[in-house]
Amino acid sequence: MSTKDFVEKDYYKVLGVPKDATDAEIKKAYRKLARENHPDANTGDTKAEERFKAISEANDVLGDPKKRKEYDEARALFGNGGFRAGPGGAGGTFNFDLGDLFGGAQAPGGPGGAGGFGGGLGDVFGGLFNRGAGGGAGPRTQPRRGQDIESEVTLSFVEAVDGATVPLRMSSQQPCKACSGTGDKNGTPRVCPTCVGTGQVSRGGSGSFSLTDPCVDCKGRGLIAENPCEVCKGSGRAKSSRTMQVRIPAGVSDGQRIRLRGKGAPGERGGQAGDLYVVVHVDSHPVFGRKDDNLTVTVPVSFHEAALGGEIKVPTLGGPAVTLKLPAGTPNGRTMRARGKGAVRKDGTRGDLLVTVEVAVPAELDDKAREALETYREATAGEDPRAELFEAAKGA
Repeated sequence: MSTKDFVEKDYYKVLGVPKDATDAEIKKAYRKLARENHPDANTGDTKAEERFKAISEANDVLGDPKKRKEYDEARALFGNGGFRAGPGGAGGTFNFDLGDLFGGAQAPGGPGGAGGFGGGLGDVFGGLFNRGAGGGAGPRTQPRRGQDIESEVTLSFVEAVDGATVPLRMSSQQPCKACSGTGDKNGTPRVCPTCVGTGQVSRGGSGSFSLTDPCVDCKGRGLIAENPCEVCKGSGRAKSSRTMQVRIPAGVSDGQRIRLRGKGAPGERGGQAGDLYVVVHVDSHPVFGRKDDNLTVTVPVSFHEAALGGEIKVPTLGGPAVTLKLPAGTPNGRTMRARGKGAVRKDGTRGDLLVTVEVAVPAELDDKAREALETYREATAGEDPRAELFEAAKGA
């Protein structure tokens, strides 16, 4: 967490609770919001994913009594554009770099003077950011989250509808085996003197706070290898390949991006693993198509079936055929519905099978069929199926 995040974010507002909320109220609010915004329940919704991250971050601070106390104390010191003077100092506010706080620097006036803070305030911030105040505990290297990995998989049409477990071969950065992830061939890296092992450095501004950036000297690791490992060149990471079985849920669509939490590259120094993102490609089917949670199929019918009506059998995907009743006078292109014969939805139910009727015109006729059609044409000679078309064209 950066200093800027700390001074600007209102975690009580994120969880929708008052500042005097009890631990139980905070826990209840977090659970409710986490369920509503969880990535698994909002696939592809990036806004919900960002809300979930903010909610988790707020709960990490407010859900811990010690962190919450430190957060409240530090926020109480923040005024309009700066920090309020300490006890015994002059009133009003003044601006200075928060980076000084972490180093134990004092505000103008020195100890006991106007606005003197000493090292106590650095301790307050240090508890939240896992950083010791100047002159306090020794430097501590920070955990690093593992990288996210993205891969692709191609499924058959049936696998996409019913779900499948597929092997996925992935390449990612893993802890180097040659140096046990230290980056040093002797296994004894030294703490980076620039960031003092934190992996971050502050860059001051003219405002009331400073911003933190990854340390360029150690590339955010907090450690520097005196004798760089020949395999990983001192990075502590090496490329590794592995194969894992991944369960693709039923009902995925072509181009969908699935997130598997914690299945990415492992973290460093106890940091959590990254996530695995799988982009799904779906092959076409020679008979069936798909429209959202519904499957589609085009079924040819004869002229007399469309004109006189009757019952027709329709194939389903991986199941027995269903029988649909075709009303007399069914026009070409009409769509009927076979309920529950479509793709699997998120709640486990199935969509429908949308059946489109296509009147089949025979390419050749025998004498008997031709004679029957000639008789039909004579019987309907007075009818013009295009009469309404021309009337509508005149009136437009």
